[in-house]
Amino acid sequence: MTETRVNDEILYAVEGGVGTITLNRPQARNALTFAMYERIAEICRDPAAHGDPRVIIMTGAGDKAFAAGTDIAQFRSFSSAEDALAYEERIETVIGTIESCPVPTLAAISGAFTGGGAAIGLACDLRIATASARFGFPIARTLGNCLSMENYGRLYAILGPARVKDIVFTARLVEAEEGARIGLYNELVPDHEALLRRARELAELIAGHAPLTMRATKEAMRRLTAATAAGIDGHDLVTLCYTSADFREGMEAFLGKRTPNWQGR
Repeated sequence: MTETRVNDEILYAVEGGVGTITLNRPQARNALTFAMYERIAEICRDPAAHGDPRVIIMTGAGDKAFAAGTDIAQFRSFSSAEDALAYEERIETVIGTIESCPVPTLAAISGAFTGGGAAIGLACDLRIATASARFGFPIARTLGNCLSMENYGRLYAILGPARVKDIVFTARLVEAEEGARIGLYNELVPDHEALLRRARELAELIAGHAPLTMRATKEAMRRLTAATAAGIDGHDLVTLCYTSADFREGMEAFLGKRTPNWQGR
């Protein structure tokens, strides 16, 4: 077994051709810092230089959350449209790197599967989840921001426009059984212990198959999904939300644990 630790927030190990990335901030429901995003991208960009796995599993420490999104405190420094667009570009580079990783990726999900954490899971090739998994982008009742055009495209490809609107408009979290029914998850398992066991079994099965078939199929699906949003610029939508008074209000209300007072401006 080989193992790399850059910091305690991301754990990475390779054993038997299977790499495992663990988001390790259970005290913060595995909310992602920029350093965590960058470390995930580093591994996915060049798996051969990181133990040469044939499959990568992504999971969260503990059974309470895969990841509950980006650490909100990092948004406090935003003051302009450029800040918002730079953030979305930075995160999209990470998500795109996961999506184009040359080996298959498998998200093993327990508990909260939301925001930036959901974006990471959607970029993985397969998703399995426990009965406690809860998926969503509850931004309409928390921060008042929006998704990037690329992430809307990923949701559109998996769920279709009506379900995307339902999930975002209602700001609800989709329970595990509904998630499996609408195609979000490939499999459901009872609990976290079963999740890790099944993720390993599935990863080992895939690792034994023709790697070029995996790579070609991944890339074909990536190109088809990307073609949906090709040439569509969503910068105006990101700027509209992230530079608004409502976004600032939503962020401060979230951090202050109070209900935001939306003004629509």
